[in-house]
Amino acid sequence: MRSLVKLVLTTIVVIVASGALAQTVGPDPEALARAVREVERLDALRSALAGAFGAKGVPADERTFQQVCRPVAQQGQRIAQENGWVFVQMAERYRNPRHRPDTDGQRLFRLFAEDRTLFGLWMRTELDGRPGLRYLRRIRVDAACLACHGPKDRRPEFVEQRYPDDRAYDFDVGDLRGLYSVFIPDGR
Repeated sequence: MRSLVKLVLTTIVVIVASGALAQTVGPDPEALARAVREVERLDALRSALAGAFGAKGVPADERTFQQVCRPVAQQGQRIAQENGWVFVQMAERYRNPRHRPDTDGQRLFRLFAEDRTLFGLWMRTELDGRPGLRYLRRIRVDAACLACHGPKDRRPEFVEQRYPDDRAYDFDVGDLRGLYSVFIPDGR
């Protein structure tokens, strides 16, 4: 993990030239490293919760959502609030329409879909008129995820009832399920 953070910090330097002077702009480098660490912890939480639930051999039902997906989303929101960031989980094949990628997200999602080796990336962007950096990180489908995200005809009843326009099915282990997106405004 430490080498991943070092790689991020050494590859993210945005310089703006102003005459003979140059200044570094953007979020604090420690915030960038913290974002990577937090997203990695979040994904580890997702995998651990899904794996523990799936290991029980219990068929997927409303408890699966309550014990796996919801805690991950809540933890992501808590981290974002504590740091002044914006956190979103997005997917082209979404279950919840709030997870539909924005315009940049759609373009970047295709990048991740086309390159299975692309794990994460940073991009300079704006959100609601605020400049900053956005970190995107791949979410891969684990075996336990297939209880709810596997074949369409095997989805739990609560998914069909709660999400009539569900698109988050027919995945295989290792597929790109979605992206974590963390926006860090300049100066944070």
